[in-house]
Amino acid sequence: MSDTKQQTQHGEQEQEQQQQQQQHQPQQQQPQGLPDEAIALASRLYNGARAGDLALFQQALPAGLPANLANEKGDSLLMLAAYYGHANLVRLLLHHGADPNRLNDKGQSPLAGAVFKAEDAVIEALLEGGADPEFGSPTPLETIVMFRQEDKWRAAFEAAPGRGQAGK
Repeated sequence: MSDTKQQTQHGEQEQEQQQQQQQHQPQQQQPQGLPDEAIALASRLYNGARAGDLALFQQALPAGLPANLANEKGDSLLMLAAYYGHANLVRLLLHHGADPNRLNDKGQSPLAGAVFKAEDAVIEALLEGGADPEFGSPTPLETIVMFRQEDKWRAAFEAAPGRGQAGK
């Protein structure tokens, strides 16, 4: 057999082997962008949580909106509502199953955010809803020390029903 014919057969065998290998590998699909409508809805929801739009969530949560929905930074609807001081929305989200101990991508909890912003009504709602004052980084207990709110919150944090329960 001539060298040229052997090279051609060898090349064809290599191609066939590559095709067989590709058939057994999972096909990777390129992620596609979300439709404009989905992006607009997500923006409306996150902005609604920041603004405390109770009516929006009174409709959306019973209709199936996940109470633990989070943005690209891991900030949940509850985190946004807590940080911006919307105690009634915090209570509504908790009532619909929002996790009071869900941390964002930085390891921060809604309770620590509420302490940072000195949102007393939100702190109370989160504690009642099962927030763990020992969970996150920094923990809410550490946060009350940093922001000199120990006298105000230490007893409530130590008696919190959710204390020591997160992550179990």
